[in-house]
Amino acid sequence: MNFEKKLKEKPIQVSVPCRVDLGGTLDISTFYLPLMSLSPSTFNIALDLRTRVTLSSWQKGVVKVSSKGFETAVFKKDEAPFHHPMGLMFAVAKYFDANGVHIHIESTSPPRSALGGSSAAAVAIVSAFYHLMDKKIDPSQMAWIAHYIEAGVAGVPCGMQDQLAAAFGGVNQWIWKMGRTGPLFRQKKIFEYDVDIETFNSHILVAYCGIPHVSRDINKQWVDSFLQGETRQVFEKIVDLTKEFSLRVKVRNYRQAADLMNQETKLRLEMTPDVLDNTGKILFESAIDCNCGTRFTGAGGGGCLWALGEIEAIDLLKRKWQNILAKVEGAGILETKIDNKGIIIH
Repeated sequence: MNFEKKLKEKPIQVSVPCRVDLGGTLDISTFYLPLMSLSPSTFNIALDLRTRVTLSSWQKGVVKVSSKGFETAVFKKDEAPFHHPMGLMFAVAKYFDANGVHIHIESTSPPRSALGGSSAAAVAIVSAFYHLMDKKIDPSQMAWIAHYIEAGVAGVPCGMQDQLAAAFGGVNQWIWKMGRTGPLFRQKKIFEYDVDIETFNSHILVAYCGIPHVSRDINKQWVDSFLQGETRQVFEKIVDLTKEFSLRVKVRNYRQAADLMNQETKLRLEMTPDVLDNTGKILFESAIDCNCGTRFTGAGGGGCLWALGEIEAIDLLKRKWQNILAKVEGAGILETKIDNKGIIIH
């Protein structure tokens, strides 16, 4: 479909949040289906480091994608390679058979920071096309479409917690299930009210380690070891830890939640030591010293870490992390808060 003329009249802008998480990987069907009897779930927090997508008019028969940190790409609508660094975005455009469109992506999070930015961008693009075609935007549908497109072109098993955080916002536990005809999720809000979320902001901290991550390598190790039967008991423990962590956060027992968080991180480190780089390991140890919990975001291997604890402990940890990160080029504490909104049409 040629959107050139329609976008000349009015470009479309949509933004969505990114996320930090615990219990990731369990949102991949490779894991949650064999573990179904344990009711696996993933915890995540949407952050106001939003990804904004603009659809504007471009040459007929052509799709252009541009994003900070990546080389701008222009392809004829049927010739865009999905293995391109921005192949996911071209795949979303192809889902709508789009041409005559420029997809411009702006993210306020660092590139490849393991905050789910590419999946968030896909949700924003799907939502933008739906708005362009005057179709109803249902957050669940936007997340599912973005998820299945990504899973189809990634070449590796993909979860969908990134898409759900982008579509819904807030602080949630996502419970993975199988329905009569396909996979389902159940949203369990950790905090219902804005005032509770505002208070929770004082209990968390997010840092960028200065090194971009490549999730495919570590994710593949987790998938392979699980399929081979080597780590299934470990992931059963992670299921229990994630459920208990979500409960402790909900009842505001941050000290116990921090301990559960560290247990989960240690299990991941035992399976894949590279899940934390050298800076990440130093940050992790300093968090333990401050009675805080810490976990890498996404599949780790660079990117971001986030911490949780009592307010006094987080304040102390923030000063320690600032001193550590000051010695690493490009690293630092991210100025961010919880975003209780998902998809926003601007």
